[in-house]
Amino acid sequence: MSGSNGAKDNSHNKARTSPYPGSKVERSQVPNEKVGWLVEWQDYNPVEYTAVSVLAGPRWADPQISESSFSPKFNEKDGHVERKSQNGLYEIENGRPRNPAGRTGLVGRGLLGRWGPNHAADPIITRWKRDSSGNKITHPVSGKHILQFVAIKRKDCGEWAIPGGMVDPGEKISATLKREFGEEALNSLQKSSAEKREIEEQLHKLFSQEHLVIYKGYVDDPRNTDNAWMETEAVNYHDETGEIMDNLTLEAGDDAGKVKWVDISDKLKLYASHAHFIKLVAEKRDAHWSEASEAD
Repeated sequence: MSGSNGAKDNSHNKARTSPYPGSKVERSQVPNEKVGWLVEWQDYNPVEYTAVSVLAGPRWADPQISESSFSPKFNEKDGHVERKSQNGLYEIENGRPRNPAGRTGLVGRGLLGRWGPNHAADPIITRWKRDSSGNKITHPVSGKHILQFVAIKRKDCGEWAIPGGMVDPGEKISATLKREFGEEALNSLQKSSAEKREIEEQLHKLFSQEHLVIYKGYVDDPRNTDNAWMETEAVNYHDETGEIMDNLTLEAGDDAGKVKWVDISDKLKLYASHAHFIKLVAEKRDAHWSEASEAD
């Protein structure tokens, strides 16, 4: 470990990887010791990049900072757009927000629509793994019950992930969590109105019960830049008996290529910070995570 900076290095790796997703753009290299803004680095020369899809001006994207009609209210609710960070106040330099986690080697917005925080919500739907008789299955080494969660395979990068997505302007996080799960894991957008009603009924049961907020804040994401970054609220909804999810058929939709129940353990390789969120769920639910830590 590199002293007090160890955790920081660990939480700011994907945001420094090249090439930038969906492009051939290479970031300027940022060594671990130069990540923090408090470290002076006069020769820092980040690459400027904002994707064409963002510059085209879709409704989910801000204009360029240089546009005279655009005067965003950073660090506050700006009309329907939430520009507050879950991590507190962020600095503004030359009119641009500054990534609170440090340098990334790239300025502009990359693939992200908003300057500053881009808010997402990640619903972690879990159940206990059971045998054919309906009994919970215990892991032979740790002796703990095995928890499963609904995972999707992302179309953009092919990695397995939690079926989350961006919070629409003015939308409550709870609504985003339910909407994204329906769209990506149940293919709700392609269903008839009768099927949609049935899905909505079951989801209401699942999403109206007690839940655990697992994480709120900055996410180490390969799309992050010096001026735009991902933040999320990861929330666990647990189907204790498994009966609610038995009434719903998993079917990939929207941004998802595949969807399935996945056993939770430290062997999971997941997108962005998702494995960390899943580990926190396992700890909170006292479920199996690792063979090593139990055996040590």
